[in-house]
Amino acid sequence: MKKVSVFSTLLAAIALVGMSFTNPSSTAVDSFPVNIAKSNIVWKGYKVTGSHTGNIELKSGKLDFDGDKLAGGSFEIDMTTITCTDLEGEYNQKLVGHLKSEDFFGVEKNPTAKFVITQVVSRGTPGDYKIVGDLTIKNITKEIKFFTKVTEENGQKVANAEIKVDRSEYNVRYGSGSFFDNLGDKTIYDEFDLQVKLVSAN
Repeated sequence: MKKVSVFSTLLAAIALVGMSFTNPSSTAVDSFPVNIAKSNIVWKGYKVTGSHTGNIELKSGKLDFDGDKLAGGSFEIDMTTITCTDLEGEYNQKLVGHLKSEDFFGVEKNPTAKFVITQVVSRGTPGDYKIVGDLTIKNITKEIKFFTKVTEENGQKVANAEIKVDRSEYNVRYGSGSFFDNLGDKTIYDEFDLQVKLVSAN
């Protein structure tokens, strides 16, 4: 019994020495910066009498991958670049000016918005994910969830997503039935859409 005990102790010591010289297996996460020129965001807002749409430019962004799987990422939006693509002339200028004002996004005080991924969940099909993350607008951060599709085009990773945002959660109150009564056909719906396309720089 004593020999067995000594032998077991010796084996345990050898194992510990071996472990001390062996690094635990881990997969490095690679970050790919976003190509701002090729990436874009299209917004669409809704009201009782119709809708409006336009573009917003990205300021920065990155996509993180663990091998060929999306692992994280973030992007920053330049709110000062809001445009409208369905109106022209004076009406276009009025709408864009109003969206930039304190009634809506107050871009003078809040020139950027930001989204950071906190969780990536595979949907079972390669390239299809459920995304959970923190969206910050007007210095207010809320968790949102949406689906994204990641593909590869000409050696670049491309992530497309349609995100629905509830502006009332970010203190964007103008024309909102959540804050004002009897708006009638002047009501502007709380939820608006962001169609986001992120293209990696390499």
